[in-house]
Formats: sequence, structure tokens, C-alpha cells
Amino acid sequence: MPEDKLPDSPPYFKFAVANPYNLSLLVGGLAAAAVLASPILAVVAAGAEALWLLHGPDSRFLRKIVWDPKFARMVEEARNRERANKIASLDREETSRVQRLIAKNYEISKLAGSNPTFTGELLRSELAKASALLDSFIDMAVTCHRYEDYLDHLDVKHLERDREMYTTRTNQGAAGDPQTEIAKKNLAVIIKRIDKLREIKNYTTVARGELDLIENTFQLIADQIVTMQSPQELSGQLDELLSGVESVRETAIDTEALMATVEH
Repeated sequence: MPEDKLPDSPPYFKFAVANPYNLSLLVGGLAAAAVLASPILAVVAAGAEALWLLHGPDSRFLRKIVWDPKFARMVEEARNRERANKIASLDREETSRVQRLIAKNYEISKLAGSNPTFTGELLRSELAKASALLDSFIDMAVTCHRYEDYLDHLDVKHLERDREMYTTRTNQGAAGDPQTEIAKKNLAVIIKRIDKLREIKNYTTVARGELDLIENTFQLIADQIVTMQSPQELSGQLDELLSGVESVRETAIDTEALMATVEH
């Protein structure tokens, strides 16, 4: 199993096999059997291992105390590596902004934990939403940065000059003239490019507004969460943000198609 690719649920059997105590006892038992030339000891060691692998992975106690927390740490570490890889493509200002939101999300987690109205299960549910919003924030920031960098390297004024030139040739050219027909086709392509670039620019404007909204709402939640009387207050704000993020994500799919068209 690749390091960065985790299963959807904890691999209890693998945890049971790779447990250092299990490996130590198994290897120690087999080594002692070899030294003492005792096949009975080897059979006992192998039998104990078989019983452990038969019942150990299903132990509710071990799952709750050892393996579920271990898997949660693995998931968090994988998520942090993925976030770090994405953030690496941002400039210093955007990176600082993301890091501030990560810190604010951690602050919200601590403050929520100190509010007695949040039960354990409900708290985990709402914090999972906040974490998902944080990931969406990073994704949108990366996408905006990439789109804006692309737009910054385009000579839009050159496109506008080309549009004016081909418009003039189309209007002044004789009907049916091959040069006029070519000018019409070039004009149509240029107009499509300009329109698509405008749509990409519109996406970045909307996405930037959504980034601001997430950032401001996290600030508000941190201010309010200690005194919240009902978990629904937090849930409502997070759900509203998730809805807005999903709308932007759907728009991003169309914008990616536009990017591919413009680039080619």
C-alpha cells in the first residue's frame, strides 16, 4: 500500500500483524524454538500467532484504544502532506493566508472542545466539515493562483489589436474575397478567445470572493463558538459555506475546459 494512498477504513488485520509486540513475541518464540531445537515451542508460537490474528483484529478495545487513533493520525499526516504539496505552488502572500486559516481552524477545534454543548460525535462531525472547507480553500487558492498566473502572461492588448485589425479587414474587404473570408474566420477565433478569457477572469473573481467568505466566516466562528448555545448554529454556518464551495467547484469544471480550449 503506497504511503500516500490510505484505505477508506482502518486495516485492522495489517495493524495486528505489524504490531511490534506481536512481531517481537513471534520472532522471539520461533528463535527460542530454533535454539532449543524444540518443535513443540515452534508450534506453540505459531498457534499463538494464529489465535492472535483470528481474534486480535476484531477486538473492540484495541480498535478504540490503539488502532482507530493510529489510523486517524495516519489520515491526518497524509492530509497534511497533500496540503503541503499544494501550498508549495503558491506565492508567499497566499501561503501565509492559507497558514493563517489552518491556524484558525485549529483554534476553532480547541474552542469547540471546550464548549459543553458539543458532544463527542457531533463535534467530530462539525470539525470534519471545517476540515473539508479548509481543503476546499486550499484547492481554490491554488486554482486561482494558476488561472491568474496564466492570465498575467497573456497579452490581452495584442488580442484586442488583432480583433480590431480583423474587424477592419472584414468590413473593408470585398464579399467573397479569400482574404476577407480568412479575416472573418480569424475574427471569430479571436472573439471566442476573448470571451473565454473573460469567463476565466469571472471565475477567479467569484472564487476570490468565496475565499474571503470562508476566511471571514472562520473568524466569526472563532469569535462565537465558545458561547454557542446550540451546535446547529455552527452546523448552519458550515453547511452554507459548503454549499457555496460546491457551486464554485462546479464552475471550476467548466473553467478547466475553457482553459484547455484557450491554451490550444
